[in-house]
Amino acid sequence: MVINKAKIKEETMKRDEDLGRDRGDEFQTDDEENQAERACESHYDTESDYSSPAHNSNNSIEAAIPSWPQSYRGSIDMLGTPSISFSKGSNVAGITNSLSSLCKIGQGSDSASSLSKPLISQRSLDNEEVPTSTLPFKLSGSYHFRFSSVEELPPPHKESSFAQAVLNGINILCGIGLLTTPYAVKEGGWLSLSILLLFGIVCCYTGALLKKCLESSPGLRTYPDIGQAAFGVAGRLLISTLLYFELYAACVEYIIMMSDNLSTLFPDTFMSFSGEQLDSHQIFAFIATIVVLPTVWLRDLSLLSYLSVGGVGASILMVVCLLWVGVVNEVGFHQTGVALDLSNLPFAVGIYGYGFAGHAVFPNIYSSMKEPSSFTLVLIISFTFCWFMYTAVAISGFLIFGDSIKSQFTLNMPVQLTASKLAVWTAVVNPMTKYALTIAPVAMSLEELMPSGRLRSYSVSLIIRTTLVVSTLIVAQTFPYFGFVMAFIGSSLAMIVAVIFPCTCYLCLLHERLTKLQIAACIVTIGVGVLTACVGTYSSVARMANKFS
Repeated sequence: MVINKAKIKEETMKRDEDLGRDRGDEFQTDDEENQAERACESHYDTESDYSSPAHNSNNSIEAAIPSWPQSYRGSIDMLGTPSISFSKGSNVAGITNSLSSLCKIGQGSDSASSLSKPLISQRSLDNEEVPTSTLPFKLSGSYHFRFSSVEELPPPHKESSFAQAVLNGINILCGIGLLTTPYAVKEGGWLSLSILLLFGIVCCYTGALLKKCLESSPGLRTYPDIGQAAFGVAGRLLISTLLYFELYAACVEYIIMMSDNLSTLFPDTFMSFSGEQLDSHQIFAFIATIVVLPTVWLRDLSLLSYLSVGGVGASILMVVCLLWVGVVNEVGFHQTGVALDLSNLPFAVGIYGYGFAGHAVFPNIYSSMKEPSSFTLVLIISFTFCWFMYTAVAISGFLIFGDSIKSQFTLNMPVQLTASKLAVWTAVVNPMTKYALTIAPVAMSLEELMPSGRLRSYSVSLIIRTTLVVSTLIVAQTFPYFGFVMAFIGSSLAMIVAVIFPCTCYLCLLHERLTKLQIAACIVTIGVGVLTACVGTYSSVARMANKFS
């Protein structure tokens, strides 16, 4: 009987403890701040207990701190193609982005008070699917990584089908670099097209390396995550900064591109302002900036993400217009050009490198796929398609316009022809739909650095975004040379992001599992990237310097 009472008492105490835990969990759900505090405290206690052996063995441990940027994945995912779903009983059940929860920046349920809310809220940062801290430490000769966040994060959405992933890859790769490939043939000669093929193979290879880096640890989902896993917080900051500079430079190119093509349509436009004579390029650069500025202020960029899907169609349309002008309008094809121009080859290499630098988005495409194992095939198809597009445009454009080819082939097309007007207007409208999506990651990263409170208000966000847009106009007017800017970006930023950094991260994360051949391939690729970056950057900077001298 005594035993039975003891058992009953033990079961009662156990039930009370379970009820207490349930009440505690229920309280945590209702009070998010207390949940964050408890999670944070247990996180640091666990981390200190777990990492103490490494500390005792005199191995360095990096402090677990929320690493900037946390908004990267959500902002970059907006560059992907949205998915369209249909269900029985309704014509359109829903049209959602592959990660729609992060496409609606700071959108509240109350439309009347929406303008008083920040573009990027603290909660959106806390719920971001990128880990808020990475704690690398060396234990028993190998690196281990543990990812944790203040709140329990939901699993990543796996919504992208294979076809959608391919469309995403093509949409990222086949961009404004398509317009400049004939100009690169003029600079480097016909044999320089072999470098275009080489870069296509190399960048496809480094894209596959990023996939293996993501697979090395379950917490890795974005490019900055890979950088942090390989080189700590410094690696995350470095790669994030480079990626944001690349996106910012692309927006500068958009402004130049729009002003150049509008000047082709309306070449006699001019204006006098405060005693200064403004030509058509300056006027249309200003007009283009005014047009894209309201799109940058939008709180919901999901509509623009649908319009940006037309980037692939826009590229194909411009290619068709180019061939139409050459064949149907009988402008004709003319054999011209040299086989190889070694003096200008480094400049051409930078342009070719720009076309295949889509690595900022590749990890996001991989993380959103239903079947990530097929990502390598996605890369192969995307790079193959884009290589054919680039090569066809390069050969056709240079055969049609010869040595008179400009940095954008649309600037050479006779404006009186219908096909030419269609191509030029496509080259104007397409950047307008992509500008806001491209500058959004940069703006969100800057907003993330703002302390909480009034400095994260909607008005401050507007100031940040407006300042960014105006700064791209100033840079575009200071360096209004589309081909030169593209060659500089392709030689410097693109080489680091697309060639050098993937190999170094791969070697750092997986060096113990690699064969000598794999290590040698990475070292050779890094050497090619460093050589190209040095020579190409020097060539493009020297050319721009000559323009100002």
